[in-house]
Amino acid sequence: MACLLSVAAGLLYWVGAGTVAYLTLRVSYWLFWAFRLWGVGNDAWVGPRLGEWAVVTGSTDGIGKSYAEQLAKRGMKIVLISRSQDKLSQVASEIKEKFKVETRTIAVDFTSEDIYDKIEAGLAGLEIGVLVNNVGMSYDYPEYFLDIPDLDNTIRKLININVISVCKMTRLVLPGMVERSKGAVLNISSASGMLPVPLLTIYSATKAFVDFFSQCLHEEYRSKGIFVQSVLPYYVATKLAKIRKPTLDKPSPETFVKAALQTVGLDARTNGYPIHSLMGSIHSLLPTWLFAKISMNIHKSLRARYLKKNKKN
Repeated sequence: MACLLSVAAGLLYWVGAGTVAYLTLRVSYWLFWAFRLWGVGNDAWVGPRLGEWAVVTGSTDGIGKSYAEQLAKRGMKIVLISRSQDKLSQVASEIKEKFKVETRTIAVDFTSEDIYDKIEAGLAGLEIGVLVNNVGMSYDYPEYFLDIPDLDNTIRKLININVISVCKMTRLVLPGMVERSKGAVLNISSASGMLPVPLLTIYSATKAFVDFFSQCLHEEYRSKGIFVQSVLPYYVATKLAKIRKPTLDKPSPETFVKAALQTVGLDARTNGYPIHSLMGSIHSLLPTWLFAKISMNIHKSLRARYLKKNKKN
């Protein structure tokens, strides 16, 4: 009996020691990688060396505008693509004046599918080194699928903007990158695409598509010199998120994009910002059912608050 107890104790000791060693290695690797990513970064990787031009969709506000500005700051010429020509002209003028680079604009509505011939004509002949697929659409407020206002139209819009635009824009730009064996495609997904988010069902699903599409595309074309990145931010202080004041966990678009660009060439799937990366690591440890339950409760509360404020039943 004493012999068996001794063997069991020895086994438990080595299991415990092995577990501690494994966790120590995991934490050490995570800390090393975090320092490499956020402390050292890869800031010089993105620039005209990839190609003269950067193309940014949804580029008149928020994250898209900040990507356009940061890429212009690195000396890249910028093609701005968005819906409003007035806003496009204003942002193009600001970038041209501030960063002394050439700019072009293409005004299209990404809710439509018949816009890509116009975009293709506008991009013809340009040496495009970076494509930022940023244009996106979410709900006005969290809602049950069948209760979404104007449901059929909302389905069409979210799929056209969040899914089809990413595929079509990549289709237009990628061949030139492959021909030159260099380029970067940065697809702005969302933390809502990492795990299922009830009451934002269509948005969560479309952003999950962007994430998987990016990961697959990166594996297909990395050997051809193309870096494809899935960017999965949590809340950023933008109009889309309806957040006006930046905080530590809800950075300004400028702060977020500066951090995210440091990861290009290093990390093909990133939350783009150190605090968001920590949040993503924690959420990835949760069982899917638990995350969905927590998310459901949060969004039910947000839904009730919105409906009360707007006097809806």
